[in-house]
Amino acid sequence: MAKPVVAIVGRPNVGKSTIFNRIVGERISIVEDIPGVTRDRIYSSAEWLTHDFNIIDTGGIDIGDEPFLEQIRLQAEIAIDEADVIIFLVNGREGVTAADEEVAKILYKAKKPVVLGVNKIDNPEMRDLIYDFYALGFGEPFPISGSHGLGLGDLLDEAAKHFPKHGQGEYGEEVIKFSLIGRPNVGKSSLVNAILGEERVIVSNIAGTTRDAIDSQLKVDGQEYVIIDTAGMRKKGKVYETTEKYSVLRALRAIERSDVVLVVIDGEEGIIEQDKRIAGYAHEAGRAVVIVVNKWDAVEKDEKTMKAFEQNIRDHFQFLDYAPIVFLSAKTKKRIHTLIPMINTASENHALRVETSVLNDVIMDAVAMNPTPTDKGRRLRIYYTTQVAVKPPTFVVFVNDPELLHFSYERFLENRIRDAFGFEGTPIKIFARERK
Repeated sequence: MAKPVVAIVGRPNVGKSTIFNRIVGERISIVEDIPGVTRDRIYSSAEWLTHDFNIIDTGGIDIGDEPFLEQIRLQAEIAIDEADVIIFLVNGREGVTAADEEVAKILYKAKKPVVLGVNKIDNPEMRDLIYDFYALGFGEPFPISGSHGLGLGDLLDEAAKHFPKHGQGEYGEEVIKFSLIGRPNVGKSSLVNAILGEERVIVSNIAGTTRDAIDSQLKVDGQEYVIIDTAGMRKKGKVYETTEKYSVLRALRAIERSDVVLVVIDGEEGIIEQDKRIAGYAHEAGRAVVIVVNKWDAVEKDEKTMKAFEQNIRDHFQFLDYAPIVFLSAKTKKRIHTLIPMINTASENHALRVETSVLNDVIMDAVAMNPTPTDKGRRLRIYYTTQVAVKPPTFVVFVNDPELLHFSYERFLENRIRDAFGFEGTPIKIFARERK
């Protein structure tokens, strides 16, 4: 089940990006005291006590040349569409402004839980400044300070009260859930239809014509699947069709619900930077990945074309070196039959668990082949390794000092594990822990 989504909404320069970074715990959004300067990543995972959730900084959604209040309105509408809970942020030092009231009018219609945060209350003497904000009509205002990190706990406690109560999941564990991600017009909807064998999703050569994300269920050779089509836009309008970051939000929600992610590339146009950025989200989320090159029927080719294209993918997607590549055509359905077996393999490897004794034999053989490194006279000692999780497969290596396990040697161990157990299609994670 996808994590709850919290959106931070408010007029420019109330501190949305500062609060976002405080909650996430790292400096992701650009922060500068100039309205509208946020241009960096706007979506991240966060946690508070026992709650895992995703958070959106709407200030980073670039609306282009729209008028000031129109930009605020459009950003707020995106947040309303995507969020389970909205944090409405205002500037306590400036009091209630006309722009605050404009945002409030939009949020009244949202029918979503709204938590009011009054930012820039940097010391107890300033607390009286919050009372004017009762007039906005969202109940108790929470005094916070983004610059000092004060009051965020109370704010997040209130937000967490409104998180959806999810069950164990929408589908059974035996069902393989896969999504299709990629930039507009790479043929995701056509591919869904080709897999299903029916025209269930609107298909057009105009980017962004799929309006609704629909889960499609199918069964092949007794195995049940759910296809999560990420192409959907919830409503018409320029902002949804031209804001690249909005489509990324949609893809991220689908990735979280998936076991396997199909990264769809346009074989006719080739690879562009946005393809890598979208694929990076699937990798970071720890999902199994299959790279699908669509529209292969439209490519002029000889016996070397496929190999050259595959090498180009490997050069651009070095972080997905574990992902298999499938060349096909949704239009002609050529090689479509190769896709489901690849999804099965990736899903099985994503959930694969290996025996501890066999795993340690592999690690010890690897160390014998390539002795552990030394740093300032100290040698890394590996005592034993165990697998602690699946989806993705996660390993803990117990050592004398985690600082001595450098990236290059960790990569070497990963390669040896892959040589021994395969793990095609899935990332694997390795953590070093000091043996107590």
